[in-house]
Amino acid sequence: MSDAIDLDRHVYGDPGAAITVIEYGDFECPYCGAAFPVLRKLVDGSDGRVRLIYRHFPVFTKHPYALTAALASEAAGDRFWPMHDLMFKHQARLTDPDLAAYAAEAGVPDPESVIGESAQRFQPAVAADYTTGVSEGARGTPTLFIDGRLYEGRVELGAMRSTLGLGR
Repeated sequence: MSDAIDLDRHVYGDPGAAITVIEYGDFECPYCGAAFPVLRKLVDGSDGRVRLIYRHFPVFTKHPYALTAALASEAAGDRFWPMHDLMFKHQARLTDPDLAAYAAEAGVPDPESVIGESAQRFQPAVAADYTTGVSEGARGTPTLFIDGRLYEGRVELGAMRSTLGLGR
C-alpha cells in the first residue's frame, strides 16, 4: 500500500477528457468564487472534451477559514463536489457550524466529521496540493493550468473556450 496522495483525486467532468484544466483554489477567495461558475460552464458545455481537477491552495494568511474549508471538503469524501459547490456559494460563511451544515446538505453521512479533530487527518492531502502548486508556480488563487501550461488569460467563459479551441 502506498501513502502517495493522488493529486488528481477531484475530477469534475469526463475523467478521460482530452483537455485538462487544473485549478489551484481557495474556498474563501472571491476570485475563485467568481471563477467557480465559469469553470463549471466550461466543463458542462464542452461535450466531454474538458475536465477540471481541483487542488487546494488555501491562502491562510489572508483567508482565516480557507484551511478548515479545504479540510472539510476532503473530509466530505465522495461528497466533495457538492461540498465544494456549497462552500463557493456561501463563501462569507465558512465557520465550523456552517461547514457541518453544508456537509449535511451535501449528504455527508456524519456531518460533524468534516470539522474539528476528525478533519485534521486530511492535512497531508491539502499540504500535497499546496506544495505541488508552489512547485508548479502558483502564487495566488485561482491559478489555472491547461494541459500543464499556466493559463494567464481572463477567467471568462468566451476567452477560455477560445483558448481551448472550443469556439466562443
